[in-house]
Amino acid sequence: MKEMNQQELLEALERKGEPLVVFFYTPLCGTCKAARRMLEVAEHLLPEELLIAAGNVNMLPGLVNTCRISSVPALLVAPADRSKAPLIYYSMSSVERVLDYIRSVTS
Repeated sequence: MKEMNQQELLEALERKGEPLVVFFYTPLCGTCKAARRMLEVAEHLLPEELLIAAGNVNMLPGLVNTCRISSVPALLVAPADRSKAPLIYYSMSSVERVLDYIRSVTS
């Protein structure tokens, strides 16, 4: 998982042809820490070419507003076909559900 700033994330979201997963969190959020651990496990079971990024919402006000992130932790999954809107997933209850969600959007 690569930590990215607002400019890097905006550029990655504009790039077509490759799916993107962005994990939104805040540093002091305990639920975010648990969700990050689940995503780190899931990352090992996903294709290596899939870019999984992380962003602290406190440092991404424009992107949070644009993507309408309403709470954290949140997982934004943008399909390779950028004509489709990115989807946001808030319920990260297990590694299996996170994997299923990412695979359903990126495949």
